[in-house]
Amino acid sequence: MKTIEQLTQLLHDKFDIDTASLQPDLPLAEYGLDSLALAELLFTIEEEFDVKFPDRPENINTLTELAAAIDELRLPQQA
Repeated sequence: MKTIEQLTQLLHDKFDIDTASLQPDLPLAEYGLDSLALAELLFTIEEEFDVKFPDRPENINTLTELAAAIDELRLPQQA
């Protein structure tokens, strides 16, 4: 399963967001996720994907950007 698909399912499971409504390039705030929800999402992602964000990523606003950041963090694990 692709990272973007896993994220879509995670957003559905955790925040009850309809997967059909999720657009990869829309800002996550468009789905009603405030800063607290985004922090919770990042903690969940770290657990689910076995990655660790160095700091709260400032330039990640969409599912596409989030998936790319996760994939980049997972590169050393796949090598």
